Amino acid sequence: MSNPSDFSGQLLDSRFQVSDKIGEGGMAVVYRATDVETSEQVAVKIIHPELMADRTAMARLRREAQYGRNFAHTNVCHIIRFGETDAGVGYLVMPYLEGEMLIERTFRDGPLSLELTASIVSDVCAGLHVAHEQGVIHRDLKPENIMLVKNGDGSERAVVLDFGLATAPELDAGRTKLTKAGMVVGTADFMSPEQMRDKPVDHRSDIYSLAFMIYEVLTGQLPFKGETPRQLAVARMKGESIPLRTARPDLAFPAAVDKVLLKALMVDPAQRYQTAPEFAAAFSRAAGVGASGRGLSGWIRRRFG
Repeated sequence: MSNPSDFSGQLLDSRFQVSDKIGEGGMAVVYRATDVETSEQVAVKIIHPELMADRTAMARLRREAQYGRNFAHTNVCHIIRFGETDAGVGYLVMPYLEGEMLIERTFRDGPLSLELTASIVSDVCAGLHVAHEQGVIHRDLKPENIMLVKNGDGSERAVVLDFGLATAPELDAGRTKLTKAGMVVGTADFMSPEQMRDKPVDHRSDIYSLAFMIYEVLTGQLPFKGETPRQLAVARMKGESIPLRTARPDLAFPAAVDKVLLKALMVDPAQRYQTAPEFAAAFSRAAGVGASGRGLSGWIRRRFG
């Protein structure tokens, strides 16, 4: 008798032909599948029953699925479909990606090169820009939510994962809030100051979190210093970030890169870069990427249309 919890060989929604199990986590069991309509490989996540019983978590997933239909992009891993089987088992269908998480790369190799980091910034900003244009804010950017995916030519691209904590103030107007008053949503290490204070956030909060993350992957250190969590929080609220060249003088970062990150980490959102493309262009220019050949302006047009 076959295992009823094994979805290998099943056809979901008359469209997704499930093949082999490829992973399992706290949220779901993951299978490889084929979209019979497009012949493309996809990943199907069979949601654990405990999560299905969590109404708030399921509301987040349904909302992420709705967002995902609006910003499918090569640098975003969006939810293609959220559905339930006849037996009431929930599942998510997402693009199938082969690669490794940014956190895994930095854990194995240590701080990244400036050239690779600039490429990651470019890709992440391209993905974020699509979401921001739809009024969607990620709110949980961190190395665990960035995947480095192999392209067909052997190159890599960065893909933004997990919009489950995303918010869209305009799209969510009049809907039931999925967080309680006073509840801070996101991962504390990478939160913007306004997020930490549980204040309203916009797309500039994502720019702060991205800059914070990039500082860490370049140096292996946090951009703020404190002997205790309280001292660290105070330093962040004051905007007292440590210059890259102070944190890692051995790596000889260009002064221009320091200036870009310092600006992106400003406490006041109005003093940061105001859009993801603006931040990406400034970082690439400071890092010396995209300033030759076809020119930076051409690079911006190719990345952001």
